[in-house]
Amino acid sequence: MIRRMATDPIPQFPAGFLWGVSTSAHQIEGAADEREPSVWDAFTAEPGRIKDGSTAAVACDHYHRYRDDVALLADLGVDAYRFSISWPRVRADKGLDFYDRLVDELCAAGVRPVPTLFHWDLPVTLDWLDRDTAARFAEYASVVAERLGDRVKKWITLNEPAEHTLLGHALGTHAPGRQLLFDALPVAHHQLLAHGLAVRALRAAGATDIGIANSHGPTWPASREQADEEAADFYDVLLNRLFADPLLLGEYPAGLGELMPGDVASDLKVIAEPLDFYGINYYAPTRVGAPQGTEIEFGGVTMPAELPFSVREIEGVPTTDFGWPVVPEGLTELLTGFRERYGDRLPPVVITENGCSYEGIDDQERIAYLDGHIRALHRAVEAGVDVRGYFVWSLLDNFEWAEGYARRFGLVHVDYETLGRTPKASYAWLQDVLRAQR
Repeated sequence: MIRRMATDPIPQFPAGFLWGVSTSAHQIEGAADEREPSVWDAFTAEPGRIKDGSTAAVACDHYHRYRDDVALLADLGVDAYRFSISWPRVRADKGLDFYDRLVDELCAAGVRPVPTLFHWDLPVTLDWLDRDTAARFAEYASVVAERLGDRVKKWITLNEPAEHTLLGHALGTHAPGRQLLFDALPVAHHQLLAHGLAVRALRAAGATDIGIANSHGPTWPASREQADEEAADFYDVLLNRLFADPLLLGEYPAGLGELMPGDVASDLKVIAEPLDFYGINYYAPTRVGAPQGTEIEFGGVTMPAELPFSVREIEGVPTTDFGWPVVPEGLTELLTGFRERYGDRLPPVVITENGCSYEGIDDQERIAYLDGHIRALHRAVEAGVDVRGYFVWSLLDNFEWAEGYARRFGLVHVDYETLGRTPKASYAWLQDVLRAQR
C-alpha cells in the first residue's frame, strides 16, 4: 500500500481555476518510424550526446497506449491535459490522424485538450537561424487548427524558447547541438516571430484562447557586490525579459533589439499580438554572480568560462534528484514581480509547468514539492495576481532530453522494459487535492 503524506488541506482556488498535467510529444510518444525525423533524432544519433546513450524512438509508447494514458488522466481528475503536437509527425502522411484520435479520446473523458504546437522537436530539414522557419511554423499552425479547432479551444504556440535558444543553439547541450553563444540571438527572434505569426494564423482559424509557455524564475545576485549584481541583471534580461518584454511590451530590453535580424520594429508588431493568457513554466530561482574565469557544471549543463556571468549554488535549501533547488517561495516572488513589472500588459497567467525529479513510487518528496508550490501559487493569487491555472510536469516518467531516462518527473511510474504504468503516491495525493477543490 502506497502511503500518502498527511498535509493540511490546500487552500481553495477561485471557481473555474484550471487544473492539469503536461507532457511533450518527443518525450513520450515513441513511434519514431511513423513521423519525419526531428533535430532531436539527429542529436541523439551522435555518440555522447545523451548521458545514458538512449533515444526516444519508443519512449513511453504513448502513440500506441494513449487510451490507457487518457484513462489515467480521467482517474486523476484533472480538468485539462497539456500535450504537444509533433511537427515532424504532422508532416508525415496521415500524421494528424493520431492527434484527431487523442483529442477525441480526451473530449470523451471530459478532459480539455491543450496542445502546444512546438516543444523543441523541429523537423530536421528546418533551422531557427533561418527566418523562413517562422513562416513555415505559421503554415503548420493553420493546418493543425483547421483539423482540431472544432474541439480544441485553448492553444499554446511555443514551449520555452529561452531554453531552446540557450541549450540548443548557444551552449550545444540540447539539439541541434550548436555552440554559438551570443550569435544564437537570431534563434530567439525567429521563434518569437513564429509565435506572433502563429497567433495570427490561429485567430484566422477562429481560436480565441491563445498563449505561450515561457520559462521564468527569479534571478538572485550572489552578493551585494556591484559585479555580482550587474551579472545577475544581465542574466535576468537574457533569460526572462528577452522573451517576455517583446511579447508583453512590444519591445526588446535596451541594447538587444539592434542585435536582432531583419526589420525588428515591424517584427515586434507581430510578436506582440495580444495574448489571452501568459504561460509560465517555473522550477527554481537562479543565483548568479560575476564570471569566475572557469567552466562550470551546473544542473547538468556546462557553462563556458567566457560567459559574462556564472551560475552559483543556492545554499541552505533542499534539492531534487536532478540537483535543482527547491524554492517554492520563488514562485510567489516571480508572479508578484511580473505583475509589478508589466502591470495591465500582463494577461491572466497559467502555470504551464511545475514539477520535480525524484526516484521511487512512494515519492513523498514530490508530494512535499507540489504541496509547497501550490501553496506558494495561492499566496500569489491572494496578493492579487490573476492566475487561472496550474499544470504539473509531468503525467509520466519520460525521455528527459540529454539526460535520457535517468530523471523521473512523472506522477506515474513507467517501467521502460515493459512500458507498464504505475501511479505513484503523488498521483493519489493530487487526486485527493483535486477532489477537495471541486
